[in-house]
Amino acid sequence: MWKWLTTLYHRLGSPKWFYQITGRWLPWFAISALVLLSVGLVWGLVYAPMDYQQGNSFRIIYLHVPSAILAQSIYVMMAIAGVVLLVWKMKMADVVAQSMAPIGAGMTFMALATGAIWGVPTWGTWWMWDARLTSMLILFFLYLGLIALREALKPQEVAAKACALLAIVGVINIPIIKYSVDWWYTLHQPATFTLTQKPAMPASMWLPLLIMVLGFYALLGWSVLLRARAEVLLRERKSGWVRETLEKK
Repeated sequence: MWKWLTTLYHRLGSPKWFYQITGRWLPWFAISALVLLSVGLVWGLVYAPMDYQQGNSFRIIYLHVPSAILAQSIYVMMAIAGVVLLVWKMKMADVVAQSMAPIGAGMTFMALATGAIWGVPTWGTWWMWDARLTSMLILFFLYLGLIALREALKPQEVAAKACALLAIVGVINIPIIKYSVDWWYTLHQPATFTLTQKPAMPASMWLPLLIMVLGFYALLGWSVLLRARAEVLLRERKSGWVRETLEKK
């Protein structure tokens, strides 16, 4: 198993092999995302029971929680890609990180927007300088900083290293987001899912939420591969295999 993973790791470092193999993965991610998100949304918005305290306003959780989870997960993945780039000099790690940044920014914005909408009936206000909200806002600015830094710096190798360093340094904000509700007084509710505790809500509520989280991850896989493949073609446009691939299409 380890030998197979090592071989896959090294092959994914080849732009040509990455482009060819991910073309087979795209339909599976797309179908999985479509099915999971459709089931999760219909189940959560239509069939899940109403919350006894928040009423139907709680249903925004089926967008808010998955987007918040992915916003943090994507940044961690980008930091890992940054380590791979700086330590092992794998250029495909930078391609993946570059492809993830706009998606991560979008997920963070969605989490902030849905949280603000949810805050009106729950807290009576759109925004409070709450520890969780503030740290999520910082995460949004980190994503924007990474995108701007890449556009500002030339050549590409310099921009890649600078973005990798920023991603690695900025990852310290992730545990702050996660544990902010435990470290400081905050209006934000504790984590909906934990590995050590049973969910507080009934299965009819948390199962569609779990399906939505899985659907968001499938959508992430599809989106990242689509963007990464386009970036590979752009970076390798002078290579013979790119011309051959485009001619076949």
